[in-house]
This record gives sequence, C-alpha cells and structure tokens, in this order.
Amino acid sequence: MTTAWTSGAAPPATGNGGGVTTLVEGSTFCQCSSDGDIHPGRPHGLFVADTRVLSGWQLHVDGTPVESLSTLDSAPYAATFVGRTRPRGGLADSTILVLRRRQVGAGMREQVVLRNLADEAAALTVTVLAEADFADLFEVKDGRTRSHHDVESATGSEGLTFLCPGAEQCRTVTVTADGDPDVAPRQLTFHAMVPPRDEWSVSLVVQAAVGGATGSDEDVAASPAGRLRAWRMATPQITTGASGFVTTLATSASDLGALQIHDPRHSERRVVAAGAPWFMALFGRDSLLTSWMALPLDQRLALGTLQTLADHQGVKEDPLTEEQPGRILHEVRLGRAAALALGGGSAYYGTADATPLFVALLGELHRWGLPAADLAALLPAADRALAWVRDFGDRDGDGFVEYQRATDRGLLNQGWKDSFDGVNFADGRMAEPPIALAEVQAYVYAAYTARADIAVAQGDERTAAEYRRRAADLKAAFNERFWLPEQGWFALALDGAKRPVDSLTSNMGHCLWGGIVDDDKADAVARHLVSPALWSGFGVRTLADTMGAYNPMSYHNGSVWPHDTAIAAAGLMRYGFVAEAQQVAMGVLDAARRFGGRLPELFCGFDRAEFPVPVPYPTSCSPQAWAAAAPILLTRTLLRFQPDLPSGSVQLAPAVPERLVPLKIENLPLAGHRLCIDVREDGWDVLGLPEGTVVADPPTSR
Repeated sequence: MTTAWTSGAAPPATGNGGGVTTLVEGSTFCQCSSDGDIHPGRPHGLFVADTRVLSGWQLHVDGTPVESLSTLDSAPYAATFVGRTRPRGGLADSTILVLRRRQVGAGMREQVVLRNLADEAAALTVTVLAEADFADLFEVKDGRTRSHHDVESATGSEGLTFLCPGAEQCRTVTVTADGDPDVAPRQLTFHAMVPPRDEWSVSLVVQAAVGGATGSDEDVAASPAGRLRAWRMATPQITTGASGFVTTLATSASDLGALQIHDPRHSERRVVAAGAPWFMALFGRDSLLTSWMALPLDQRLALGTLQTLADHQGVKEDPLTEEQPGRILHEVRLGRAAALALGGGSAYYGTADATPLFVALLGELHRWGLPAADLAALLPAADRALAWVRDFGDRDGDGFVEYQRATDRGLLNQGWKDSFDGVNFADGRMAEPPIALAEVQAYVYAAYTARADIAVAQGDERTAAEYRRRAADLKAAFNERFWLPEQGWFALALDGAKRPVDSLTSNMGHCLWGGIVDDDKADAVARHLVSPALWSGFGVRTLADTMGAYNPMSYHNGSVWPHDTAIAAAGLMRYGFVAEAQQVAMGVLDAARRFGGRLPELFCGFDRAEFPVPVPYPTSCSPQAWAAAAPILLTRTLLRFQPDLPSGSVQLAPAVPERLVPLKIENLPLAGHRLCIDVREDGWDVLGLPEGTVVADPPTSR
C-alpha cells in the first residue's frame, strides 16, 4: 500500500468547471469554487492543520444558489465573491447584488451582504448550509474521503457545533453568526428585509479546535492582515519602470508572507510551507530551497527553517518513516490519517536531497552574516547531516548518494522530481533503484564546500582540508561517471546497475548552480539548457522534447517549473554565461507577467512560438513557495549579488537587461544592515554595506 503523503502524484483535478479559488494564511487554507461555495464531494474545504474542518459551505437565497459574477482577491488570505440572486419570475434581471467577503486565519470569517438595487423593499430568505467531516488532507487530495460517522453535530442559540470525538485529540468546529438566525441541523437561516436602495448584512465566524487550540474571533479577523503588513514593511522595496516586474516581485513577497507557518513552541521562528492548497506543511527540500532563494527578502526565514528542521532531525532507524540518524525530513504532517500511517508519528524522511541542502544552506547563511551563536547551535546538526551522507546516503560506498525506498509505503523517487515516472532514460524506460541523481551530487558538493568554508572562518584548518578533499574527489568522480561525451550532457542519474540514465533534463542547471561541473563541460551544458529541445521560451523544460517520455502536459516530464528554471539561470550566471542567464530570467519573468504576477507551481512546456501565453497546468499549486521565490532569485542573479561577509566582501556586478533599467532596490537586509542597490543606464551604486566590507567582481567561473 502507498500512503497518501508519499503518493508521488500530481494534485487532484477539482472536477469544477467554474474554477477554483484558494485562500491561505499559514497552515489554514480554504479551497472553494469561484462563487465561494465549498462543495461536498469535491477537493474543497476549509483546512486547519492538515484537517478539513468544513467539507461543505453553501449560500442559498430563497432556496437557490447565488449566480456568480466575479471574484475579487484583496490579499492571499481574503477574497470577495460577487454574485446576484436569480431573477424572480416575470423579470429579466435580478435586483439583488450578493457580496461574500471572506477571510481565513485561525478559522474563517465571512460577511454576507445583500444590496437591493430596486425601488421597493425585498424580503429574502438566506440559508447557509454547513458540513464537517474532519477528513485528513490526504484523504481529500487522493479522493479517498469516506463518511465520518463519528462526527457529531449540535445546535445552539448562536450557531452550530461539529465534534469528532474519535480523534486522538478532540477536534471541534463551531459556526456562529449575528443576526438572530434560525438554527437547524447543519444550516443557519436568516430572514432578511432589505430596504430599497439599501443593504442588509450578516457575519459568520468559523472557529476550529484541532489539537486543543482554538483561534479567537479576533485571530480570524486581525492576525493575517497584521502579520502580512509587518512582513511587507520589512521586505525590500523595488522601483523600476517595468511595472509588470514590480507587480511580480510584490506578489512574490506577499505570497511568501502568507505561506509562513509557525511552531507554537518557538513563535519567533519563521518557516515557509511548500504551497497551497495541498502542501501547507514544512517540507525539507522545498522549505530549504525556498528560504535560500528568498534570502534577499529576509534571512530569518532560512534561519527558522534550519532550526526547525534540526529539531526534527533523524535520531534512529525506522523503515516505515525512513528516518535515519542525521537525516533531514521530507515533510511533517498533522492530520490523523498521516499520524496513523506513521505509527503515531508525523514526519516522513524519504528524500535524498534535503540532508545535503541543509548543510549547504547553513553555509550560504554563514556567508550572509549568520551570528556566531546561531552558527554554533546549528553546526552539530550539520555535522550529523554530513555523517548521514557518509553512512546512509552513500549506500554502496561509491562516493555518490543514492536512494531506494525502505518499504512499499515510501516515495518511489526521492529527488525533487518525485512523481513515480520522473526518472527515465532517453527512450522512456523508467530507471530502477538504487538511483543516484545528478543534482543530489551537486548538493552534496555544495555541502562539502560550505562546511570547508565554515571551518576556515573558525580557524579549523583540519576540518577545512578534509571537506575540500571530499569535494574535490566527488567533483572528479561526478564529471567522470555522469558525463556523456557522445551526447554532450550530464546523465540525469545512475541507476541500480550504475548505468547512466541518459535523458536530457533540466537537472543539469542545478549542477551548474552547485558548482560541481568542470569548466570544460560548462559550455555544452549551457548550450543545451537554452537549446530548442529544453528551452520553451518561458522556461527550461524538465525533460527535453527529443526524449521518449516527453509530454509537455506532464508533471515532471516536459513541463516548466519556475523554481527549476530560476536555479538554472543562477547556475548559468555562476559560470559566466551572462547572455544565457538573462535569456532564461526574462523568459520566466515574462511568464509571470502573463500569469498576473503570480507564478504557479508549474505550467505546460509548449513552445512559446506556438503558444504566446504560457499554458497552465490544470492542478498546479498557487500560491506555491518556491515558485513565489523564483523571481527573487532571478533578481539576485541579474544583480550578480553574492555576500561573503566572513571574508569581508560582497560580490556585485549588475547585469540587468535594459528592459528593467533603471532598477532601485531599497531596504535589502544583510547582517543587521539595510542596503540600497541603484542600477542606472550609466552605472550602479550600493549603499549601506557593513563597515569594512568591500565590493568585489564575481568570478567568471568556478
């Protein structure tokens, strides 16, 4: 049996031709149809802590649904659904406008407004139908929901209560309202008298108690706006003539703020969830990469991610969860189905890349000026992670990190392309494990070099020499074993028989980004990344269109993932391929503009020449963390901005395309200082650097 949290499948289709609206704030999110209704039987609901606390929420006026007109999004956590009542018999038009102003936070608040546009009073019956099933998020995501007969419902003078007493921790949800409703099982009814040219309104509040904690009415109403406002004030401000670019960066910052979740034991820590609606949880790989890409916004996000993952670092061997000493988790879940499947736990560790990425991010944060006390506290976890690489990651002692799931409940593929068919040969055959992925070796190389740099800064030359040697040995072995001289590209992986998996993929971009590619091979890699086979015009395809498994409408075999392409752009710039990096960056930013400023998790890999607007992938998560962070990384890439505060320098040499100039970035945080980078046609300036820090040109290759 395959457990839900390791299904390796794309998110489900909604089955709703009317579109889907997703509101998100931390670990709470609501997914509904474009008219605001939550329909039982669809992957809709109000979710709190991976539990669906509302499975139905429908508004009827005079016994019929509201006719949808529009949806207005005011913030990631709020929307207004605009509709009208059905025209009454004998009339061509409706005279009653219906507004549903919804906000999620520690639950949900909804204000229903009826606006009478006629010259006579209107008598209307308003009914809100509510259902709760307390289904686990994965049951909903995989279409495995069942009737929860243990859910009890009760009515009171102020509203409804649903109770799931069979859960390990008592779960309840209450629906209350003003306006003196008539309360019946699973519905609230209001008798509205709306004066001519006037309004009538009622407010409803949904409060959920999951794990014993209940959000207050004030939490629902105020906290999301306050947290998002504080986040926006602390992040950099962008000024440029390219309005679409400004919109994209502002949307990215806002979405990253909305996707932040908090550990109640450490309220000061900031951690970003992977994405809405199905991945509102801490993911090792996703959270590490996202916080790395978002460093120019706020380095505290990376610090909180590292601290939280260190708290959950593996300490024992458990085949069911794939926990191993030193291993960094794949994801943490709170729903009851996940807890049952994990034998009472909540974490699953089946990923090959999160553990080296943990060390690599610590090294990067060290370069950005991580305080010594925080570095000292995290360094033991980093060394345990490197011990995992040696003792468990390298299963056969050949120097490469491989993966193979421990049971049939685990993820079949444990890199970022973790769908069941995401690792395949050029002819379309799927690779057999154990599998050593190319980008995982690049992450390990980056981890080794990061640990060596930290050791140098601490005066520990012995440790520095050890990890320099490991990095050099790995780089030499990688360039020998993974390089395909006849094709001129790196293999996607080595399979269980140590045969190169010879497909042409975007994973090479990660190898450039990690620095593991030999200089004499970098030019060929760069040419392939922007070749017609991989380059769609809006991004780098995950799999080249010349490969046997290519499908531009697939999840991992020909689609375009913005974060993947952004990493490729950073890798191209690292090796000095400025024109290619600019081409890739501008392609993704063009896609963002066509998506209204919010990049989705992925989109189809059709060629831009045929489809001048990117074709959406139907079940793509949005907002999604590393997609939101992609424009931030692209901006940093175009600035060629790389702090190295332990050595007293900051590399900066803007290569910003003319379309984005002038470009001014203010309030950029760096080690307690706030920078201003001003790029003009006649040059550039940087102000606010820490005292004694010099500006250096970046190397053309490493």
